[in-house]
Amino acid sequence: MRYEGSIYRPPSEAHSLLIQGTVGCSWNQCVYCSMYRDKTFRVRDLDEVLADIDAAADTYGSRVSKVFVCDGDALILPMTHWEAILVRLRESFGALKRVSCYAMASNVLGKSPEELARLQQLGLSLLYLGPESGDEPTMRRIAKAPLTALEGDGRHGTPIFDAHVEAAAKAKAAGLALSAIFLLGAGGIERSEEHARGSARLATAMDPDFLAALTLTVVPGTPLADREAADRFTLPDIGGLLSELRVFVAEARPTDALFRTNHASNYLPLGGRLPRDGAAMAAAIDDALDGKIGLRPEWARGL
Repeated sequence: MRYEGSIYRPPSEAHSLLIQGTVGCSWNQCVYCSMYRDKTFRVRDLDEVLADIDAAADTYGSRVSKVFVCDGDALILPMTHWEAILVRLRESFGALKRVSCYAMASNVLGKSPEELARLQQLGLSLLYLGPESGDEPTMRRIAKAPLTALEGDGRHGTPIFDAHVEAAAKAKAAGLALSAIFLLGAGGIERSEEHARGSARLATAMDPDFLAALTLTVVPGTPLADREAADRFTLPDIGGLLSELRVFVAEARPTDALFRTNHASNYLPLGGRLPRDGAAMAAAIDDALDGKIGLRPEWARGL
């Protein structure tokens, strides 16, 4: 397999075949993210991608049941690429059950309902969207949207919150499953409570099938690290991060979402369904805050 640069995938794709359809992220402006800063975004040559699929089929064959298409927002691929990739995957792996990718709200909104339905029919089944927050000021401060969404009328622009709600509804109408990712600490200490409550509201409004919470890490070399060094951003302490998580599990009300905090960045791994298990998870967080449940040590945490 040929990969350009570092490759990232969600925890739930740990056993998936990784196929690189794009290089980097088409936006690549989120102030906290270092994942694709060493790459210049481009769509990979389709023949190269198909050749990689063929090579993987020769090597892994019937062992492949899940495929994750990289990089940062692979849904941006043109339909001609997606159609060829999905057809080749279906032809190559008889045991294939799921194809997924990262996406931005703008990627979803940029495709027509018919195009999204076509992708679902060909085998694309799950999108990972990362609004990271549901607090509009926080979303704008971390640059969680393309400039067209931020600029709008020159004052406020299109609400990023609303764009994610619209994208989620559009994806679900096409039959695509949705995983929404939120980032503890993204609002800093300044907007910690607003960030937590806004994230719960957005999780409710997006109504995804899967929910995940990660914990922000300030990575050297990112704009957020520069802000931290200039005393313009302070990450909440462990207690503050757990308090955000408690607000989220207590207030998020999707229809029925599988929720996980199993990412290595988190201090407290949790799992359950929201809203059904919200009270039980809130009680576990209370126990952790009281020192009754041990937390993941710093050496075991990471991106």
